[in-house]
Amino acid sequence: MFGDNPNDAMLKDSWDNFCDQLKSAGELVFRDTTPVHDIDRAKGFRLLARNIALALQFQLENRDPDFPELLHYFDPLRKQGGDNTDALYVGAPINGEHSYRISGVRGTARYFAVTVLENGATPWGGAVVGNLIDSDIEVADDGTFEITLSPNEHPGNWIRTTPGSWRVTVRQFFADWENETPMVARIDRLGELSHDPRLSVEAVASGLAEAAAWVRDSTSYWSDMLHKWRIQPNRFLSYRQLDDNAIDATPGGEPLICYWQVPEDEVLLVRVTPPAADYWAVEFGNCWWETMDYRYRLCSTNCHHARLEADGELLLVVAHEDPGVANWLDPSGHVEGYITVRWIGAEQYPVPECVQLKREALEGYLPATVARVDTVQRKEQLAARRRGAIKRFGY
Repeated sequence: MFGDNPNDAMLKDSWDNFCDQLKSAGELVFRDTTPVHDIDRAKGFRLLARNIALALQFQLENRDPDFPELLHYFDPLRKQGGDNTDALYVGAPINGEHSYRISGVRGTARYFAVTVLENGATPWGGAVVGNLIDSDIEVADDGTFEITLSPNEHPGNWIRTTPGSWRVTVRQFFADWENETPMVARIDRLGELSHDPRLSVEAVASGLAEAAAWVRDSTSYWSDMLHKWRIQPNRFLSYRQLDDNAIDATPGGEPLICYWQVPEDEVLLVRVTPPAADYWAVEFGNCWWETMDYRYRLCSTNCHHARLEADGELLLVVAHEDPGVANWLDPSGHVEGYITVRWIGAEQYPVPECVQLKREALEGYLPATVARVDTVQRKEQLAARRRGAIKRFGY
């Protein structure tokens, strides 16, 4: 019973504090900057609940840099901070004074990058220490590869770490969801291990406290960030134009983000001519900077799936009812949220333009040759999304 162990009081206090911090995190949903609609309030609480698991993974379960594992961050059930609809993110804790080897089969994702970053001012870390992108990485004919992370130079694929290096992240962006395959790899700490990995009372207490703080801080951070776009709707701006924090942005092409506010009787058209690029994508999400449910909703497109106009223009339509155009972005019950475009490996980075109209004016505005789909094609688009998500995440 309680008190039989001298650490019972500390453990109970740590659990009570964990629960109390999670309870207080709910105030985020009722801030003045939060939309008042039922769906946004409900998804705010779901955001907090979803990210408890991610916080425990980071702060308690996969925290030891002597025994790291490459675990995935986001998926259809766990999101924040503008996760890329096309992505599979995995990562592990590291200690920059030690050496590590990532090894396995690279897979065939259109975009592949390995990034080392230091701890820093944001809940996801700080400055990027180094990265290897796509063709930077030597891959054998059979698809296998090795990457060394270490403070001392190493032949082959290598990222130099600093004493403050804290985490490694692997980004895989899939253009053709059904035919590109994900990486299968592991990370190993090299050299002599320095401690016994058995779980201690102190580790549980600190892990619970830091996990609860991470839920609060990370969700608040991204909500605060997105508000900087919210006050300038229908403008595509990059992080660097609005915030000077060192952030683990995607290497090779920083996202451009736009906040949209579309009442049910209006539509928003986004027009841009994509540049020649190694990969490009359009993501679409809600006011909590979560992507919509991309398994079941047409809420993104990319360089493989988009249908361009004859002159090469990409025409996107945000509309609450299916307008029958190929590149529809489904608000999924929301009347505001964000759009992100990524041009990766491009020589130029065009900024999309937005035109907002009443719903009844849409047909008169669209070019006669706009790419369209019928109901059968739309059903297949949606079915393909779920098949592709299952292949990527393996569930």
